[in-house]
Amino acid sequence: MPTSPDSQFQRMRDGARDIFQKALAEAGISKAFIRRVECDHGVLRICDDLYDLHSYHRVFVVSIGKAGHTMVQALEARTGSHLEGIVVCPDVAQTQIRGFRYFLGGHPTPNIESVRAAEAILKSLSAQNASSLVIYLLSGGGSSMAEKPIDDEISLEDLVATYRALVHSGAPIADINAVRKHLSAIKGGRMAQAAYPARQVSILVSDVPDATPDALASGPTMPDSTTVEDCQRVVAKYGLLEAFPSSVSELFRRHAIDETPKSDDPAFVQSRWWPVLSNKVVVDEAGVAATSHGFAVEIDNSCDDWDYERAADYLLDRLRALRRRVSRVCLISGGEVTVKVSNGGTGGRNQQFALACAQKIAGEEIAVLSAGTDGVDGNSEAAGAVVDGSTVERAAACGLSVGDSLSKFDAYPLTNALGDAIITGPTGNNLRDLRILLAW
Repeated sequence: MPTSPDSQFQRMRDGARDIFQKALAEAGISKAFIRRVECDHGVLRICDDLYDLHSYHRVFVVSIGKAGHTMVQALEARTGSHLEGIVVCPDVAQTQIRGFRYFLGGHPTPNIESVRAAEAILKSLSAQNASSLVIYLLSGGGSSMAEKPIDDEISLEDLVATYRALVHSGAPIADINAVRKHLSAIKGGRMAQAAYPARQVSILVSDVPDATPDALASGPTMPDSTTVEDCQRVVAKYGLLEAFPSSVSELFRRHAIDETPKSDDPAFVQSRWWPVLSNKVVVDEAGVAATSHGFAVEIDNSCDDWDYERAADYLLDRLRALRRRVSRVCLISGGEVTVKVSNGGTGGRNQQFALACAQKIAGEEIAVLSAGTDGVDGNSEAAGAVVDGSTVERAAACGLSVGDSLSKFDAYPLTNALGDAIITGPTGNNLRDLRILLAW
């Protein structure tokens, strides 16, 4: 019996969901730590480095980001020791780890806990000395979760307004973080300066391009590759002077922004940085899962940081070209797309991208999934969405319009109503976004 179009589309959507879920599971933090971190008789191995924990007067851990609690759990599981430190994460952990002080930092904008966390971290780091080892666990979202303005004239309200202007500017994350670093007392290597002369090592779960690791959490422990001139360029390009509060815009107008520490700073002489997870891992795992589903797999990350409309056109054209050669093809794309929001509703970049694709594939045997590995897409409850060639028609049958949802930046009500929202809840991980495009 031939397969009905509706059941075929359902199979495609289910297949895309399964590939996403398997990739997410295989790119888990605990598995990464099992591979890259171990501790034997008090000697801690982090990738290629060895640290004899007994040789330090104090071992202090600072964990910041969406994976803040998950990474501490994974580290303690490997060391088997009673560590101490500070955890800054967005959600209340069901079981907090003994010896750690927890702060619930804000995301995508800082809150009062973000400021308190930054102050507590700086105070603790300043108490370290040459016989201390500081272990940093850094993951995506850390930029807003721990923050202290470089200038005391910048209030929390002004800080939030600055972050909101940056996030909504349409600028890629590397440009956003360049500005954040120079306005912060802890970012762009300034946290490492506070801990000097302690021995320092950073374990990274990265949600930034592999070529720019110092963009992760705005690089609090790494030499900053961006400059004040970069910040001035970003501010000018995206018209941010008018969008910033006066306490921030005046710093730029007066050229009163201080430079961040560079690679020749003494703080980095005894500092090391090791990525244990990145977007490449989840992309590769998605490829493995798609292959097991019988798809010919192609990976194309070239549209990273592109506008979502341009990225949708590019990836769909690429998929159609591949389908002319292979009957069942899966195109996988990692990284993020950008969306410049004006008067937005409920949704995020992944659902916006997915709906843009839905318009372009109406009637075609194509499915597109786009979701965040952190389980959060913008201001919605979803991680993203999955669409196919029937989405526009199914939406219309429910009295909904894909075009209207796109123009209002209000994707979630539609994707949720159709049952096509990807809802995982916060994953305790953050490896950027994953796009899975399937064609029969």
